[in-house]
Amino acid sequence: MTDSTNLKEREVAHWAKTSRLMFTHLGIWFFFGFIIHMFVAPLNKITIPILGFPLGFYMAAQGSLIVFVVMLFVFAKQQDRIDREFDFAEDD
Repeated sequence: MTDSTNLKEREVAHWAKTSRLMFTHLGIWFFFGFIIHMFVAPLNKITIPILGFPLGFYMAAQGSLIVFVVMLFVFAKQQDRIDREFDFAEDD
């Protein structure tokens, strides 16, 4: 009985951390997917020094995509860490 109780507690704690991570990444995704694009005009007044592009144009064209790709890798690494913490990780 203790093993099943322990497993259930680990599952609940694992899901709590996983859902918190998921909602955090969804919030970041929402910010870079929608909020940044709502402020393209004011951001265009800022110029990226090295590239010479307006910041709003850059964020709309490539910046958000770069953030999304980086987020995928960060999310996978963080989720793997959570899985290993609660002993639900897949074998390498």
